[in-house]
Amino acid sequence: MNKISHSVLDYFKKTDIILWILTLIAVIYSLLLISSMQRSGDYNFFKTQLAAVVIGLTAAVIISVADYRYLVRKWYFSAVIAAILAILVFVFGIQVEGTDDTAWIQLPGGFTIQPSEFIKICFIITFTKHLSYLNEKNLIKSFAGVVSLVIHALIPMVIIHFQGDDGTVLIFGMIFLIMAFTAGVQLRYFAILGGLLLIGIPIIWNFFMNDEHRNRFLALFDIDGNSMTNYGWQQYQGKVSIASGGVSGSGLYHGSRVEYGIVPEQENDFIFTVAGEELGFIGCILLLAILFIIIIKIILNAKNANDLQGKFICCGVFAMIASQSIINLGMVLGFFPVIGITLPLFSSGGTSALSTLICIGLVQSVKNHNVDDMDTVTLRRGSQSRQKI
Repeated sequence: MNKISHSVLDYFKKTDIILWILTLIAVIYSLLLISSMQRSGDYNFFKTQLAAVVIGLTAAVIISVADYRYLVRKWYFSAVIAAILAILVFVFGIQVEGTDDTAWIQLPGGFTIQPSEFIKICFIITFTKHLSYLNEKNLIKSFAGVVSLVIHALIPMVIIHFQGDDGTVLIFGMIFLIMAFTAGVQLRYFAILGGLLLIGIPIIWNFFMNDEHRNRFLALFDIDGNSMTNYGWQQYQGKVSIASGGVSGSGLYHGSRVEYGIVPEQENDFIFTVAGEELGFIGCILLLAILFIIIIKIILNAKNANDLQGKFICCGVFAMIASQSIINLGMVLGFFPVIGITLPLFSSGGTSALSTLICIGLVQSVKNHNVDDMDTVTLRRGSQSRQKI
């Protein structure tokens, strides 16, 4: 018993306690918002989310104990898992109500999962291996090395594009850019990529986007037109809900617009509107503060990492959570088109919550094993000093 207690105590000494506490606060906040929104429908989103959170936190703790360097060394397992998940979508993929993509798989019991959420984790691990290899061989600044990184990123992006989930493709792109920048890829390559994207805008608009995608963009600039009754309806109603909350909101479980489900898909992409209506400006600021501090803690763990692999993993998780947060909030507030991006740790969606919590576990693994490394170095220095004496 004493041995177990000592192990638990040792774990809490090494881990990032503040990050764990913030993560717990975020998921509890999320469960409160989802339970309030539950009044507007029959499906039990709360039950699904609670199960995902329990499984996700358990998985996060297990991964935080495991050595992240072992996961990177065995990167090919992640690559195989990602490939299998992608293939399963093309074979068994379904379209879930409220979405316009075929990126889901039906499980026994009526549950569905979105494999692309887990492919993000696999990509962060395999891309970490790729970046560390190029750094070891001094190829990170070479043209061939950069091209290999682009090809690596394009593989999952193209696959997920053909599943119709272009919102997730955008997140992969952000993870790629931030991890590559962190690894030391020269700015001229980013400038070239930016130029190619600008040149390719007409091609993307005409050949890679369908009418619904284009209408969602156009709705941002047609605030008084017909788009407010169709493609702009969700964003308009979302902003009305947020504005109706005022400073302190109508109170949790007391929002009339939440109760009648005025905002479509409010439990998913538009969960922020529940906080706005029922908890007001104060609730919105609290939510933003939680996410912001979580993101800052991840950056600090990246900065304090003892090796490049730990740094790259933390930066990949930072890129995923930060980009999803910015894009989701931009969608809700009408700055970006609606593209189906969840708000990390807050939106209803078991797969999204599970993958985000697993990523938090990866960051904690970096933190825990950095402490192990420092203890080893200290012991070695002490031993060398005693030998000299």
